[in-house]
Amino acid sequence: MRAGPLTYTGRPLDVALQGNGWLVVQARDGSEAYTRAGSLQIAQDGQVQTSSGLPVMGDGGPLSVPPGSQVTIGSDGTITARGPGEASAGLAQVGKLRVVNPPADAIARGDDGLFRLRPGAQPLEADPTLRVVSGAIEGSNVNPTEAMVDMIANARRFEMQMKMITGADTNDQRANQLLSTN
Repeated sequence: MRAGPLTYTGRPLDVALQGNGWLVVQARDGSEAYTRAGSLQIAQDGQVQTSSGLPVMGDGGPLSVPPGSQVTIGSDGTITARGPGEASAGLAQVGKLRVVNPPADAIARGDDGLFRLRPGAQPLEADPTLRVVSGAIEGSNVNPTEAMVDMIANARRFEMQMKMITGADTNDQRANQLLSTN
């Protein structure tokens, strides 16, 4: 649940969320889901999608822009588009990314890598205080060294427990031998 480091790409459709923000997307089953993966793209029909093809949700539903338009995303999540050949006066606001700030215990990771509300959790409202960083994506928040040390410690604990079980089993067999000879 921790934020990862930002990598600045300069690509206008890459977005990272500052703090504990989550993008709202529509999962394959039609339900609402949450992700921090902000590498967005525009489909042929103009729909704003994640890199895996899931529709990105705005305040009024899935976001879409005019096909072929140049898109910019503001720090408040506002999406503006300029059609091909239009002057800068041709900018039009086409929607706003729906970003939420759920309590850590309100969401759980699903098998598809997306996060969803836990049963009984209150529906999430858009949080206007969250800031979007355009032209950047969030990196992994996993520390490889820390993960390796944890994995080695877990392997050693497992080996120690297996030795204890083997020792207890050996003691049990010897006790049965002693009792059966008497």
